Amino acid sequence: MRSQSEPAEPEPGAIARPPLLRELLLVAGLFLVYKSGRQLAIGHTAEAVHNAHRIWDLERTLRLPSEVDVQSALLHGDTLVHLANTYYATVHFPATVAFLVWLYLRRPAHYVWARRVLAAVTAAALVLPFTFPLAPPRMLAATGLVDTARVYGPSVYGPPARDHLSNQFAAMPSLHFGWALMVAVGLIVATRSRWRWLWLLHPAVTLLVIVGTANHYWLDAIVATAMLGVALALMNPPHRTATTAGRGTRTLVPEEPVLAGAGR
Repeated sequence: MRSQSEPAEPEPGAIARPPLLRELLLVAGLFLVYKSGRQLAIGHTAEAVHNAHRIWDLERTLRLPSEVDVQSALLHGDTLVHLANTYYATVHFPATVAFLVWLYLRRPAHYVWARRVLAAVTAAALVLPFTFPLAPPRMLAATGLVDTARVYGPSVYGPPARDHLSNQFAAMPSLHFGWALMVAVGLIVATRSRWRWLWLLHPAVTLLVIVGTANHYWLDAIVATAMLGVALALMNPPHRTATTAGRGTRTLVPEEPVLAGAGR
């Protein structure tokens, strides 16, 4: 029998949280790589615009829905388009950070898995601007689309020539959509609530916003989805148990069977 002064033994199957300082540095590094990595690919304006025409024509060949129709729905009222611009500008990073923080505190095993998937998708996404620079549809006059952020606000981008905080010619893939989809997938996998599938509303709204505000093409989201699919296929989530998908981090261990006649 253990004395009260002895420390309690860890529960079987308990999953320790990764060191907080290390994780803060890793996640901060992920966001810095996201921002600075795209900066390294700045330039190639003529090529980015040429590629934009190719993507636009390819979407018409594939008979994808027109981005113009989505934007037309947003432009029925100033309030709606302003909300879409605000969603684009303010939800992307905070939602992803909140997702990682919640997993870290409540589902440590799923946190490590999700962080690895996001890091892999982000790293892969940073390669495309070097090989395939792409101007967003709002810069392509032939689309007839409006730069809603510039006209209605708020806008996170300045004129491309003077914008030193982002690479506006890195439209493909859309990490806005890729991260939003991972947030939904991660929460669906890590939780058990019957309402967990509603998390898919986040990437659905994000998709309509990035297309309706003319910041991305449909194909930007499709490529992001494909990249995420590959990362998820290579990195399996933790096995669902009563604790990894429920409360706490302890794996349930079946009790030993009681032998007939024991204690008699």
